Amino acid sequence: RNMETSQTHSSESMSKDLSELMKEATKEVHEQAENTPFMKNFQKGQVSLHEFKLVTASLYFIYSALEEEIERNKNNPVYAPVYFPAELHRKAALEEDLEYFYGSNWREEIPCPEATQKYVERLHYVGKNHPELLVAHAYTRYLGDLSGGQVLKKIAQKALQLPSTGEGLAFFTFDGVSNATKFKQLYRSRMNALEMDLATKKRVLEEAKKAFHNVPSPQVFEALQELVSKGQENGHPVQPKAELRTRNVNRSYEHGPAPGRESERTNRRHTDIVPTTPLVRWILALGFLATTVAVGLFAM
Repeated sequence: RNMETSQTHSSESMSKDLSELMKEATKEVHEQAENTPFMKNFQKGQVSLHEFKLVTASLYFIYSALEEEIERNKNNPVYAPVYFPAELHRKAALEEDLEYFYGSNWREEIPCPEATQKYVERLHYVGKNHPELLVAHAYTRYLGDLSGGQVLKKIAQKALQLPSTGEGLAFFTFDGVSNATKFKQLYRSRMNALEMDLATKKRVLEEAKKAFHNVPSPQVFEALQELVSKGQENGHPVQPKAELRTRNVNRSYEHGPAPGRESERTNRRHTDIVPTTPLVRWILALGFLATTVAVGLFAM
């Protein structure tokens, strides 16, 4: 009887709309991400240009993979109802941001960390083998960016002193969405109308959790934040160092300074002080991926 009761409750809960189930399934990890030192520091405007650039690069790889698989399945009934390329797709916007931050050779300059590569591989696997699970990634990423991303945009713009005209922040600008609230309602209604049996719904919810866990966990953030605050990693002191983008800046030293305004912009774009080791920088930067989703789902 207890088993029958449990099965009944499970079936009843799965009868809820998919968007509500998704929100419930990721609630715990959302709350964890929201309370990480990274998240709290970001809300205070404590983010470096270097970390922001690394995050933008990681997002480019992720959205390139996601949108490649979305295009592959745009006519597949398991995804077609939530296909909104003009409104949501971010690859072109990220290319614009990367050119602003890194220059015209940005494709040769941006690295892809292992955590991001694993996420990319998962997206390709899902798109090719289990396209019904794509909605889990699309929902957590796009609606998270559309909601929470707007909060983070303002914080980043102020903290990094980016132009008020929006350069470097195209990722957060959804020109195809005139009313975010109404669009999210439309997206949720389309998603809720997807035909899924109980087993598929469960798999979609598990995939949504994986979308969160494809970035470092809150426990990793906390441990690394402690190392950073102590100024050491693996028991060894971490010395602050200045990182200089050499492509344009070195050229200006060789041939004399560029005209004032361009020289100032080049130095601001390509120079920042980074008081952490590469490992710590990468993991703290990748926290932004979880942060945009966390804030976004909270705002949904």
